[in-house]
Amino acid sequence: MIKSRYCLLFSLLLSSSAFSQEVTKLYAGKAPGSENWTWSEAESTNNIFKTRIVYNVAEPTITAFLPDKDKATGTAMLIAPGGAFHTLSIDSEGIEVAKYLNSKGIAAFVLKYRVARSFTDDPVKELMGKMGNFKTLDEENAPVIPLAIQDASTAIKYIRKNAEKYDIDPNKIGMIGFSAGATLTLGATYKATEESKPNFIAPIYAYTKAVEEIKNIPKEKTPIFIALASDDQLGFAPANAQLYLDWKAAGQPVEMHIYERGGHGFGMNKQKIPTDTWYERFGDWLKLQGYLKKRYPNKWEQQFSEEQLETFAKQNAERERRDWANLVKYKKANAEIGEPKQGQTRVVFTGDSITEGWVGADADFFNSNNYVGRGISGQTSPQTLLRFRQDVVDLKPKVVIINIGINDIAENTGDYMQEYTLANYKSMIEIAKANNIKVILASVMPAAAFPWRKEIKDVPSKVMALNEGIKQLAKQYNLVYLDYFTPLKDERNGLSKEMAEDGVHPTIACYKIMEKLAKEAIAKALK
Repeated sequence: MIKSRYCLLFSLLLSSSAFSQEVTKLYAGKAPGSENWTWSEAESTNNIFKTRIVYNVAEPTITAFLPDKDKATGTAMLIAPGGAFHTLSIDSEGIEVAKYLNSKGIAAFVLKYRVARSFTDDPVKELMGKMGNFKTLDEENAPVIPLAIQDASTAIKYIRKNAEKYDIDPNKIGMIGFSAGATLTLGATYKATEESKPNFIAPIYAYTKAVEEIKNIPKEKTPIFIALASDDQLGFAPANAQLYLDWKAAGQPVEMHIYERGGHGFGMNKQKIPTDTWYERFGDWLKLQGYLKKRYPNKWEQQFSEEQLETFAKQNAERERRDWANLVKYKKANAEIGEPKQGQTRVVFTGDSITEGWVGADADFFNSNNYVGRGISGQTSPQTLLRFRQDVVDLKPKVVIINIGINDIAENTGDYMQEYTLANYKSMIEIAKANNIKVILASVMPAAAFPWRKEIKDVPSKVMALNEGIKQLAKQYNLVYLDYFTPLKDERNGLSKEMAEDGVHPTIACYKIMEKLAKEAIAKALK
């Protein structure tokens, strides 16, 4: 526990289907400046905004949304939802933004800052009654805005001080806000100390007038991204255009998007117009500024530049669109391999990355035994079935080892249904038998979780259930069942670090054990 004014008083771990969040109070006790506030935070879902609203915030908090380590960039952002300093649009301008930032490898922290008191259980209706008179609303918000700025500054201090805990770079902490949250973003930047300054900011449809008196554009480099719509009902476009000019004149890196339509408060909402993708432009800008570089690139990624990796991703997406089963992968190799020589016993290993990686890890095992590897990384059973004739049957092997299914469970190409996966196995078995190819059914490898799909739950139980189904198929068709699972599993029914560094893809030590088991199974099948 950190002994400071902006300390962690308590942490409450929550969970959802894909994200786990840590909620942290910003102050150890009553928030300074509002010690006499006696009301309690509440939520409204039945309102004219038709979205979840938080109001009467008296105890400021941040909620942490952290990206998977394999995506992490070390960049962090504080998110300030809008709501005219009376409410907080916590989903469209908060949590949904955090999820997008997580997808880009950015650690996100949704800020609940102090707002003016609401006196009814319909804070939106109450607020809308005040929106017609900006002068009156400004006067009501005037004592609250400094408290909100204090909350934002305290949050940035806390995030920076806990950079190691959150695995972020203390020099890559930004802030994004919407409407009043954008006003707050500007105010927190204008009033920032060395500890509380954001390194970059993104005010989205900001009300700039509320912080004009404290305007103090930083002298040190502070890139800014501005976005809003020309038809903003509150008329914010001209002032935001001036904001762009002011930051440009100050020599700051600045990018601005003024959309023709979108209105005020578009956030992450979908209206079937260009504002629906404003956040993609923001992602492009973040990349331009150097905030999306991976903190922990894997060995393969380390070989290439960021531009090359992006090109590969685009090429792969286009290839998947045109050739879902990746029939082109081994087309040339299959044409060159020819039929087995007299007296040769060819064996084809078909499957996913476990098979493809095996050939790369120990090519001699395949070459010296006349084994042919036909695995494709990421593939599921329907993809393997679609290429079964060209990648197995046409090579005229005496034996095929089918090892597929782990990516079915990972839902790489859609929802997982065990009976569907087993039906694909049946089709491959029947095609092989019709062509006098002996079939070995390999168990799915142990896995405790998927590093690329952490939201998939109960992975070991799903693997064991699928393996039982595969085993029953082997019995039904009188085939050899190759059990990798039992000798390789650890106490979690997964793979240990020695067997698979990432818990899924085998090390050479693991492959050596698999090689012995595979050769025994092949000998048994040939008898």
